[in-house]
Amino acid sequence: MRTFSLLKDLPIYDENSAEILGRVSDLCITSDGKVNALIMKGKGLFERDRVVPIQSISSIGNDAVMVSDQSLIERLDNEADTPTYFLHTHHGLFRKPLLSAEGQKLGLLEDVYFTEELGTIIGYEVTDGFFADITEGKKVVKTEKPLKIGEDVIVVSIT
Repeated sequence: MRTFSLLKDLPIYDENSAEILGRVSDLCITSDGKVNALIMKGKGLFERDRVVPIQSISSIGNDAVMVSDQSLIERLDNEADTPTYFLHTHHGLFRKPLLSAEGQKLGLLEDVYFTEELGTIIGYEVTDGFFADITEGKKVVKTEKPLKIGEDVIVVSIT
């Protein structure tokens, strides 16, 4: 199990050539609650963001992400067949209110917990603000059901 905050800014290497490809900048999340790719910042000045599909990643370590098939990496294209959401960029889900299906405000989305092998999201870290985090700590909302993502809020069914 991993959180995105542990992956952010990790270098991404091609395991065959040992060449650095870029750094992790965001997560790509499908509407059915799976992480299907990492977003990579290019290493050059004019390099655009690129999508690193989960199936091209051979391992995720504490210090780097290793890619086994560089040919699967492609430029970021917002016209995907299935709705795709991002955690931080492109009007992302970060700090969006998280509500239960019963209408209870759970907090603001701060991070996601996922299994790196399958990309399945197993929990969401929420915050009630800086002072509440200090006194009470951040909360983790666990669910196996997909999110319902709206313009203003995210609705989750708690198991």
